[in-house]
Amino acid sequence: MTERAKEALAEADTVAGYKTYIDLIRPLLREQTVAATGMRQEVERCREVVRLAGKGHRVALVSSGDAGIYGMAGILIECLSEADLLAMPLEIIPGITAANAAAAVLGAPLMHDFAAISLSDLLTPWDVILRRVHLAAEGDFVIALYNPKSAARTEQIGVIREVLLQYRAAETPVGIVREALRGPGSAAVIRTLANFTQEKIDMLSTVIIGNSQTRRLGPYLVTPRGYSL
Repeated sequence: MTERAKEALAEADTVAGYKTYIDLIRPLLREQTVAATGMRQEVERCREVVRLAGKGHRVALVSSGDAGIYGMAGILIECLSEADLLAMPLEIIPGITAANAAAAVLGAPLMHDFAAISLSDLLTPWDVILRRVHLAAEGDFVIALYNPKSAARTEQIGVIREVLLQYRAAETPVGIVREALRGPGSAAVIRTLANFTQEKIDMLSTVIIGNSQTRRLGPYLVTPRGYSL
């Protein structure tokens, strides 16, 4: 979390967000009114934020990671447009997205071009996701996978592995980070493209798949930028 994000929470009189993310920041809250809602209620949450802001409240809408990367910033702007309130003051505060946090835990796997792809098909058709993976693999991008596996979505990560094996060596290093930088629960392992799906992977995991240049140096993953040593 950036220092500005902490300041914004302190300045707000109302804090809104998905209840799991609200729980993560409760130690930072004092007398703010909290509006916590469940998963898949993003549009309703944003409309409530717009309503409260329209009444003069100073509202902080919380996302995990960065609000503009798989977060709430885009939906909020759309809801402001829907209400014809785009002139309302809005500050979008950058955060630390899962790819950055996981990369820091692993070393430096994102030192060169990379693609971030979510495997959740709730809002994006699976065939579109699959096409993006094919194109990123063909382009030799390092790939950061968000939402790689859930209780109801267990087979897709294996399909992605098979796709990537069409383009990359089985020995390609893969990093798996759970709860990146979130405290004692944070953990990381480095495996290969051939065997990484044998590890525990869930919605709290970020998977970073190296490109043809990524290599393991001791406990670290590094994708060289191209400097001569």
